[in-house]
Amino acid sequence: MLLLRVTLLAVLCGYSASLRSEPAVDDLVRKGANADWLPANKAGFGTSNTVASNVWFTLQNGRLSEVYYPRIDTPSVRNLDFIVTDGKTFATRAQDASTPLTRLVNPGQSSDHHDSGVDSGTASPGSLTYQVVNLDRESRWRLTTTFVTDPARPTLLIDIEFTSLNGKPYQLYAVYQPQLNNPFVAAPLDELGKTEGKALVALDENLQAVSALMANPDFTETANGYLGTTDGGTDLTQHYQLTSHDNSAPHGTVVQTGRFPVTGATQHLTVALGFASTESEAVTRANDSLTAGFNRVAQEYADGWHKYLQSLRPAPPSLSSRQERQLYAVSAMVLAATEDKLYRGAYIASPSIPWAFATGLINPSGPYHGVWARDLYEIATALIADGDMDGARRALDYILNVQQSADGACPQNTMVDGTPIFHSLQLDEVSDPIILAYQLGRKDADTWLRHIKPAAEFLIDFAPLSEYPAPYTLQERWEEQSGYSPACIASEVAALVCAADIARANGDTDSAKRFLATADSWRSQIEKWTVTTNGPYSSSPYYLRVTKDGRPDSGTTYNLANGGPGAIDQRKVVDPSFLELVRLGIKQASDHVITNSIKVVDTQLSVTTAAGKFWHRYTDDGYGECASGAPWTLTPPDSGATHGRVWPIFAGERGEYEIAAHNLKGAQANLVAMAQAANEADLLPEQVWDNEAPSGQPGFASGTGTTSATPLAWAHAQFIRLAFDLAAGRLVEQPSIVADRYIERKEQIVTGEK
Repeated sequence: MLLLRVTLLAVLCGYSASLRSEPAVDDLVRKGANADWLPANKAGFGTSNTVASNVWFTLQNGRLSEVYYPRIDTPSVRNLDFIVTDGKTFATRAQDASTPLTRLVNPGQSSDHHDSGVDSGTASPGSLTYQVVNLDRESRWRLTTTFVTDPARPTLLIDIEFTSLNGKPYQLYAVYQPQLNNPFVAAPLDELGKTEGKALVALDENLQAVSALMANPDFTETANGYLGTTDGGTDLTQHYQLTSHDNSAPHGTVVQTGRFPVTGATQHLTVALGFASTESEAVTRANDSLTAGFNRVAQEYADGWHKYLQSLRPAPPSLSSRQERQLYAVSAMVLAATEDKLYRGAYIASPSIPWAFATGLINPSGPYHGVWARDLYEIATALIADGDMDGARRALDYILNVQQSADGACPQNTMVDGTPIFHSLQLDEVSDPIILAYQLGRKDADTWLRHIKPAAEFLIDFAPLSEYPAPYTLQERWEEQSGYSPACIASEVAALVCAADIARANGDTDSAKRFLATADSWRSQIEKWTVTTNGPYSSSPYYLRVTKDGRPDSGTTYNLANGGPGAIDQRKVVDPSFLELVRLGIKQASDHVITNSIKVVDTQLSVTTAAGKFWHRYTDDGYGECASGAPWTLTPPDSGATHGRVWPIFAGERGEYEIAAHNLKGAQANLVAMAQAANEADLLPEQVWDNEAPSGQPGFASGTGTTSATPLAWAHAQFIRLAFDLAAGRLVEQPSIVADRYIERKEQIVTGEK
């Protein structure tokens, strides 16, 4: 998708200096270790279905990971851990005690069934409520934590049940690391942590965000320290109890610790993490949520999601199993949850920070939790399919009114307030809003004159290089290459046909004729620009991922990026993106070049995993973990150090092709594969492990999510769309005006209007 196929060249040359620079050096001596973010393979993601609660939480590896406030592009918490100790001989972080179980639960559900570790039969798809059970490996204690946000205010509420399994007394601590207002990481921060009465209060250096951590019953001990030196986690690990109780820790990477009053064999507690722009308001919000009580807040939280799901279309009958139906419900909620609550319609790509991005490659955290026009289009078409028309309209309003620039182009991606993150240009991202406007019936004069007409004219007139005019794009859908891309050209042609329809609705027949003439001309040249007849993978013609020069039979070479070949023949690089030509109604599913390209792609890129069949992005893709499973990072050409794995979204795209080809059985298999790629909480990853995953270590099972972005909104949108496509027996998102022109007329093209 969007996603961050960031290359060394792009990072060094394509981004603004502000994205690569560190904060200005000042005279302060900042304390503590360098800040970073946790891995991106989230096991849980939640927020209330209300705009009053502009706080989002994630779970990763059995603990609370990034919490976002006040916007979904602004991580303000790194983690909150729980540590159990006997005060004398051991101190164990709860997430290290056992392999945790994280799943959706009914609010208020008893945790007794967790003694056996697994009981998915009681799981409810009805809300983004999560429960984590940490069981001590020596069966000394069990910790059950349940997570929601308060629908009435920006507070995260955690229900805690701590049980001593052997009757011995233990001590329980919360160890909290704020990183407020999306700070620059890879350096010590400049935060202030302090104890104010019953609350642990943290402030960021710019005084733009404040958090207050409180408990009911109150903490009996507190401490404020610095990461890796005087923090409570280090203190407990070394001494099994708190030996330092500093009331304040200024100017550093702050860690705050509170001890709970655990007194009996089983103890119930509640933690509130409130956010605001002032100390007093943060404390008030946390205290008000505690006063309301976890059960009441959790029920209101769940009721909000139940109401949302009931407002949608019934789940499509193509979902044949309980797990698929549950994944559908979770997918619908995940898409809704990825929308910002201050900037409505701004749906982000993922609430995660993968790999090198988490350690400061791009500062601040950027770009996965930015808005990408391509991902926004994928999300909006899924919202249309499941019946959330208001959400789809907000998405269109956002992309037109916030991202649309004066000349009709769209930025590559933005923060939710419209501030650009990266600064390249992708013509499919200019095209997608036009197609979405058509699909939503947005043909009013204001939309036409201010947005659709300028965007369509931008597509036609775009000429970054005099020798390579549009449909040549500066970047294709994977963010890495310029050239002629089948997928990008497909979106451009479809957009111009849709724009012509909107032009006619506004009486502008001259523009309509110009748009259609260009669309027809480009469609007639797609194969000339992107199909090779002498490539190494087949004696018959097949589509290339991209051509740098519009000459697909030439041996033009380019740097593949992500540590791949520094000079690879463009005829050797294929990807599945040409299927957009079918999805958007530009080419028949039975077209001989399409069908031969499918054979090539299946041979070169497909992998049958334990979950089903998936595909790599393109030949020799390096956007993924190292062979050892270590995180992706920038590597030089020809290093081959990192390896892209296979993507669930391609199973969805193949499923849509199979529907167009009248192979519903094949499409159903693709839907099943996507469902089987979901994690235990029904979140879909960006990538899953192929059959060359690291071996001999836990966590690398074939067909399960890698440490890439999870959840990926595009993947959830693709699952929803495919489910409705299957139920309808057709591509419900296909723009009919395009299919009518190029498919229903049996390939008979007339330049100009129909």
